[in-house]
Amino acid sequence: MNSAGIFADAFGRIREAVHETVEGLPPGLLNTRPDDGANSVAWLVWHLTRVQDDHVSDAAGTEQIWTSRGWSSRFALPLPEDSTGYGHTDAQAGSVRVESGDLLLGYHDAVHEQTLAFVHGLDGRALDRVVDESWSPPVTLGVRLISVVCDDLQHVGQAAFVRGVLSRR
Repeated sequence: MNSAGIFADAFGRIREAVHETVEGLPPGLLNTRPDDGANSVAWLVWHLTRVQDDHVSDAAGTEQIWTSRGWSSRFALPLPEDSTGYGHTDAQAGSVRVESGDLLLGYHDAVHEQTLAFVHGLDGRALDRVVDESWSPPVTLGVRLISVVCDDLQHVGQAAFVRGVLSRR
């Protein structure tokens, strides 16, 4: 398996876990926070998808799905359009609410397709390209993609945990 195949598989596993976590969960539970300082399934899935959209589109030199395909308008969140969830206050995290899981899954699937289109064209040499010089050492494309995969897997695991906790109440 080449590097493109490895990344496609990793992002595919994230997509599967997102669907398993969101499908069949009513909006009331999607938007419920286990306590005031915790994140909801909706926020966690929105955030992991926003980060993937932001980071992969930046590396690919493309516009984010969030803005280019109108997802920002569909979500209609009371947040700045470029918000990804980093640094959110409790109030901001609580403001991420959805009317159905279909909205979350639609956005995630659109980002997933754009991500796959990008990673399928990669080879080992491409992964060495520096994509962010603001860090020491500078961040390469390979490191950025691994970072997104790790962040996404952590957040979808948290979302699955929150679903389990809320489903047992």
